[in-house]
Amino acid sequence: MVQMIKVAHASDLPLGKTMLVEAGGEAIALFNIDGSYYAIGNTCTHRGGPLCEGDVEGTVVTCPWHGATFDITSGSALSPPADERVASYKVHVDGDDIQVEIP
Repeated sequence: MVQMIKVAHASDLPLGKTMLVEAGGEAIALFNIDGSYYAIGNTCTHRGGPLCEGDVEGTVVTCPWHGATFDITSGSALSPPADERVASYKVHVDGDDIQVEIP
């Protein structure tokens, strides 16, 4: 059963910014890319680096620990040393509320 969990207000996450949120017991990196919101697992699949602290270029986030890159829109691992994707979550905006869909 899918759960919609409110994780933030849109006003809390300006354009181009990232924040760490929690939903369903999961640490999630929430991104505002050109006014669209994306959510992926916060933990790099290589050594557990915090993706919410990584550099963002377009729709790619770079892990701050060892440089692995991930597609923010899908969670796919794009470069070594990570070879496994991170979870990706659907994001819904209802007024000023940002909600993440947790399976």
